[in-house]
Amino acid sequence: MTTPAIPLDVEAAIAHLMRFLSVEGVTGQEANIAAAVSDALKAVGVPASAIRFDDANKRIPLPTETGNLIVELPGTKPGPRLLFSTHLDTVPLCAGAKPKREGNRIVSDGTTALGGDARTGVALLVVVAETLIKHKLPHPPITLLFTVREESGLHGARELDPKELKQPAMCINVDGQLASELIIGAVGQENWEVEIKGRASHAGVAPDKGISATLVGAIGLAEAKAAGWFGKVVKGKEFGTSNIGIFGGRDGKPAGDATNVVTDYAFLKGEARSPELSFATKIVDGYEAAFAKAKAAVTDHAGDTAEVTFRRAAAYPPFELDKDSPVVKRATKALGLLGIEPSYLFSNGGLDANWLDKAGVPTITIGAGQAEIHTIKEFVKLDEYEKGCRLGILMATLED
Repeated sequence: MTTPAIPLDVEAAIAHLMRFLSVEGVTGQEANIAAAVSDALKAVGVPASAIRFDDANKRIPLPTETGNLIVELPGTKPGPRLLFSTHLDTVPLCAGAKPKREGNRIVSDGTTALGGDARTGVALLVVVAETLIKHKLPHPPITLLFTVREESGLHGARELDPKELKQPAMCINVDGQLASELIIGAVGQENWEVEIKGRASHAGVAPDKGISATLVGAIGLAEAKAAGWFGKVVKGKEFGTSNIGIFGGRDGKPAGDATNVVTDYAFLKGEARSPELSFATKIVDGYEAAFAKAKAAVTDHAGDTAEVTFRRAAAYPPFELDKDSPVVKRATKALGLLGIEPSYLFSNGGLDANWLDKAGVPTITIGAGQAEIHTIKEFVKLDEYEKGCRLGILMATLED
């Protein structure tokens, strides 16, 4: 198969990436990186009138500086609209990142994470726009979507009004590692939390008059583990995972503040994931039953128990694309033209793709070099970033 000539300016593409990696924009604080992306798009020839923000931030239940950034590129040939997406935000560990190039990698200075997740995607979308405009490459109508608050709960994609996208036929989401890895599905997640109100008493003088919220929480977790609901969960043919992430007190403080006081309050928060949201719900059912048992197991001298309030909410739905779906076939064809053998992955983590697919836009996620994400060892593989850029340009210009 002949590899197509793709007019990619590799050094310019790397310069875009270096620039975006150096702009801080942790989750919920995306205004500066959004401005940098807008400026870059205008500089490569996208008219200001084609760049806008939605009002998703007004619906996100956490303080969020700006809405999703949406860019429309008019088609130069007929065809169904394509959507390219990625997220603007990084995890807080990326704050203050100082990217530097070391051979075929971009790394941080070792004190922060880098932000390749997903600044590789941000740069790739700008590179696609720049290449299409500079070289007048034929392409159908294209929408570029840069979401906010992906890292803190996929909020930007969840609160997006699908009408803002102008009915794309498919989406290419950039938020993966290797260009050869096509993420065609992901688990769904349900979150849970439990608030335990016990009764304080002096732990040395009258421990029997107290009701330990800490003990109720601990027994609840032990019950969940004993019943097979913690960690890797397999029940017959159904499977998933769960975790307890927070065990503390009010407003992020510890549960209790002295060893001589029976703890009167505890707050726990966790999650459950599964390819089938119904099974994630069953896992959470298991936790709810476990904390009910724990409540009954801890009493004071009069037989009173703690007040236990269990809450739950679906975080995002699962999805899985058929390998014969148009977007998967398009990505497979593009990789073939690049001489790359694809592998098809199902992710155990949520992606903006979960909500975009839910909104009726079949979405595949491709990689562009991010590695060791969310750690101070994070780096970007520049050869994979280049492959990702070429893949993106091909997917924008392929004949149907």
